[in-house]
Amino acid sequence: MPHVFKLGTRGSPLALTQAGMVRDALRAAHGWESIEIVVIRTTGDRVQDRALAEIGGKALWTRELDRALLAGEVDACVHSMKDVETLRPAAIAVAAMLPRADVRDRLIGAASVSALREGASVGTSSPRRAAQLRRLRPDLRPLLFRGNVDTRLGKLAAGEVDATLLAAAGLERLGRHDTGAAIPLDQMLPAPAQGAVGVETRAEGAAHDAVAAIDDAATHRAVDAERALLAALAADCHSPVAALAVYDGDLLRLRAELLSPDGAEHVSGEARGDDPVALGARLGAELLERAPPAIRALFG
Repeated sequence: MPHVFKLGTRGSPLALTQAGMVRDALRAAHGWESIEIVVIRTTGDRVQDRALAEIGGKALWTRELDRALLAGEVDACVHSMKDVETLRPAAIAVAAMLPRADVRDRLIGAASVSALREGASVGTSSPRRAAQLRRLRPDLRPLLFRGNVDTRLGKLAAGEVDATLLAAAGLERLGRHDTGAAIPLDQMLPAPAQGAVGVETRAEGAAHDAVAAIDDAATHRAVDAERALLAALAADCHSPVAALAVYDGDLLRLRAELLSPDGAEHVSGEARGDDPVALGARLGAELLERAPPAIRALFG
């Protein structure tokens, strides 16, 4: 291994916290002391006034990190896996995932979705969250809301919206244990890969093998199933889709739902299996077959 192992990451407080978690795991696994966290500014960080789907999708979070990785400027890159596009370059591999954190969304600004005032505005940049909110409460008004955790909480405090939604995992990792109210999974199923931190390396080499030593296999397999569902759907940033895989005994249980943007149409289902990729592909095909035309038009 190199004298200094370099971890590439975005520069937000949450991204830096997650990179620190990976650094600590590598130190514990290998006894390394010389690990450098390298901040790489992404297009997604620079452009904050438009929805991600309008300016290039999830690749805006990964493109600059991929370039640095393939150029050998860093040895590995740390990602929130829900921000990583489904189809990745063949030269790059997810070598490890850390143990998954709380997968739920938290509502900040009210004790529950039902407690929001009539016609309340809710800040979110997620088509999935917006559609789920509209399905639960057609009177609510989702408004575009981008930025890191502190930025979004600042906008909420300034009264730009009545409430907002953030991932519980990110809030927990930033020490904000009492911020917001967790939304039950039977109300809002999370985004595929929510709560999972992944570490990518070049597909072959010493860095890949070293990082693989910190992999949490259960998390990796669950996220693989959720990402396989996305691949089967040919989903993109415009597609309101939710999914969660958990172990049920020796088998993975994958639940998923597809929604129309206004939340009026909805299809959901679940499946069990031991092969994550096959499981995701099977459930994705089944949901598309049963989906109404308004939803099928969003996929494929």
